Amino acid sequence: MTDSDDERIADIEALLWHDDPRFARGLGKGRPRRPREYRRGRAWLAMALALAAVVTGALVPHGLVLAAGLIMAALAVNLFDTTRRRRP
Repeated sequence: MTDSDDERIADIEALLWHDDPRFARGLGKGRPRRPREYRRGRAWLAMALALAAVVTGALVPHGLVLAAGLIMAALAVNLFDTTRRRRP
């Protein structure tokens, strides 16, 4: 490889390390992990809690719990969006 190719690879490596260090560390060890865009554990947890609040609000006729569960579900859906902007 030429020097310019080595520099490009080093730049890509630096960007990857800066963007998702957990993924880059896994690649270095030979055991890659899922990129950040595909890790959705928190989203599933938030959706499960929202669903529990909706069911609880429906079983125990309590409109405030039901409404809170629906709002939580709407917020949890946003966590599944992989195209959302990242925080700086």
